Amino acid sequence: MLLALSERTDSYIQFVTVLLLFVFVLAVTAFVTKWIGNYQKGSSAGTNMELVEALRLSNNKYVQIIRIGRKYLAVVVCKDTVTMLTEISEEDLCFPEGSTGSAPRFRDVLAKIQKERIPEKEEGRDE
Repeated sequence: MLLALSERTDSYIQFVTVLLLFVFVLAVTAFVTKWIGNYQKGSSAGTNMELVEALRLSNNKYVQIIRIGRKYLAVVVCKDTVTMLTEISEEDLCFPEGSTGSAPRFRDVLAKIQKERIPEKEEGRDE
């Protein structure tokens, strides 16, 4: 009886140890990912160039709209070449509501998805 209790206790201790190690590794991974993201964002912050939008034509060919200073340019990017197509005025571009032309934050995208997945309570309905 005492031996069975001891083996069970050892199993619980091993389980808790593995669980704590898993949570620790997850926390370190999240911290490092966030740190690297902030580092990369900081290294490109304040620059005058930004990729606004890209359309893939084939495996290694893209049409991209880029902002350089206050000008928007359409370019074709291939494996070995970059060719400018035309300059585009800002009025000709369509940005989604509330967008400045930069990538949305993950927190905003997640909140939008959660809002869409949780149905709104119907008015006048008691739970």
